[in-house]
Parts: sequence; C-alpha cells; structure tokens
Amino acid sequence: MDDGRLKRHETGFLQAALMPSADELRAYYAERYYQTGQGNYRKTYPQAERDYFDLKIAQKAFLLDRLRGGAGSGSFLDVGCGEGFALAWFKRHGWQVEGLDHSSAGIEAMHPDLLPHMRTGDLFALLDEKVSEGQHYDAVWLTHVLEHVRDPLGLFARLRGLVKQDGVLIVTVPNDGSAYQEMLLEEKFISRRFWIALPDHLAYFDGESLQRVAAETGWACREMVSDFPIDFFPLHEGSNYVEDSTKGPAAHRARIAMELFLGKQGHAAANEFYAALARVGLGRSLTCFMTPEPRGDS
Repeated sequence: MDDGRLKRHETGFLQAALMPSADELRAYYAERYYQTGQGNYRKTYPQAERDYFDLKIAQKAFLLDRLRGGAGSGSFLDVGCGEGFALAWFKRHGWQVEGLDHSSAGIEAMHPDLLPHMRTGDLFALLDEKVSEGQHYDAVWLTHVLEHVRDPLGLFARLRGLVKQDGVLIVTVPNDGSAYQEMLLEEKFISRRFWIALPDHLAYFDGESLQRVAAETGWACREMVSDFPIDFFPLHEGSNYVEDSTKGPAAHRARIAMELFLGKQGHAAANEFYAALARVGLGRSLTCFMTPEPRGDS
C-alpha cells in the first residue's frame, strides 16, 4: 500500500507518518472527543443498539470464560472505558470492575453510577500507577483503544504487568488496511481509503499484524473473532455508504439487525461464525484474546 499519510511499522501494522505529540493527544481526548461527538459515540441510543452492545460484550465474555476454564467472575479492568457499556455489563454479572479513560464525559452521559469505579487522566500514567501499586486483574479489556495511541507496543508491554499469569487480555481494533479493502479500491468500488481516520486513529491493524505485535510484547493470541462485515456494502451501489454517506444509517441498521439475528443462534455458534470470518480477513473489527507468555526469567 502506497499512502504518504501512513508508514509501516516493522511488526507490520500501519501508523501515522506524522505523529501528534503526547500533549496534543491528551488535550484532544480530555476536551473534545466525547464532547463534540467524535467517532461513533452518540448522546442517546435506541434500545436495539443497546441490545446490540450488550450482545457483543456477552459473546466476548463467553470466550473469556471458556479461556479461564469456566471461572466466572473476577477482577476486570477496562482501559479506555468510554461510555461504560462493558463496565456495566461485567458489574451486572458479578465482576469487580474498574475503568480508566482520558475523560469521564462518556461515563457521565451513559452510566453515571459507574463514576466511582473509574479514574481519569493519561492512560499510560494511570497504568504505570496501577503497576506500581501491584494490582493484577483476571481480565483486561482494551476495545478500540490500541488504534488511538502513539505507542501500541509500549501499551502492550505495560499491560503485561497488570494481567494475572492465568488472566486474559481482550483487544478489539478496527480491521483496517486489509486485502479486502485494497481490492475495493483497486476495483473502483470506492474512490479513497475511507478507513484512514487521522488524528483519531494513529495505528491500523489486520489480524496478522495484531498477532505479531502481541508476540513481540510477550502475548499469545489464543482466539480471534471478527464481527459483521459491514464493508460488504460498498460492493453494491445501492448500499455503498463510502461513496454516498446518506446510505450509512441504513447500512448500520442492517448490521444491527443481522448481529441480533446471529445472536439468537447462541454465543458458541455466533463465535464460530465470527472466528471463520477473522481467518479470511473479513469483519469490520477484530478481537484477539491474549494470554501472557511465560517470562524468560521465571
């Protein structure tokens, strides 16, 4: 891929060629991101979308429980907890929950009762504090955070000090820079790399590069699943939301309807379907379930 806005890291993922400073990012997320409606965050959500959020969390929790041998609840840390939907789900199911984020605006808007369970500030500094405090967690949740940070490998390395040796790190990222997306461009279904979203997204992963970053920083990817491949829609001019943004809401509603239908087939069947999609590089997002590799000095 030849795009002057991005460069390829040695582990294979793509990153911003011109990186904003840490202070610029800190101010952006603390003062603008939620407050101005950046990204996919909204002031309100219809019930079907809330059901969709809960379903996706429950499907991932099903795999988490399987990897932990059916251990059930435990200690849960959400790094970049956003609006708090994962915190709320795990708290309802008996977990001891904590969240970290640059801003409390998302929690204040959606789950103000969870404010006592979160800390705000620079994520790297907050993680360093928790490491110095000797805290460890059964599950650490990192959903749509890795693509926003200047140093993904540094973040993974810090998290090694927080996940218990028998714990699990759950990482979700957009599936970007994929062979499928490049095909859409080459075959002229789309006129631009719509998935490049600077300065919000500073790093771009596919399944292979995400696993390489994990291995480089002491993690083993035990499971990988994707989600509904909404990027199928640009193949048809009647649903091509990339070239005609007015088609975006209908595409999103179709995604939610299909996800809710698949959810009725049960978590095991749905996850098998999403794992198959991930293996062939399809799905709008990828979720990797990682466990710590034994340290060399242990």
